[in-house]
Amino acid sequence: MSMTKQYANAAKKATNVSMAEPLLADAKELRINISQAAEAGVAKAVAEKRAELWLQENWEAIESSNAYVEKHGLPLEKYRMF
Repeated sequence: MSMTKQYANAAKKATNVSMAEPLLADAKELRINISQAAEAGVAKAVAEKRAELWLQENWEAIESSNAYVEKHGLPLEKYRMF
């Protein structure tokens, strides 16, 4: 599911956003929907931050798993077809 699709049917709330005037002028000239572009950008930032936090929260388990594989190899390696 794309980042913006998961929010597509959610209720909208008006908010104020400040941005550089030349950027806003360019967006208007190019007929870019500012609200949609801002929502897509925020959705992307949320997804990236969630991924970063997940890695931080699970770092110990990931490192432990990597250390196990490094020491013992993959548990089912003998069944690999490649």
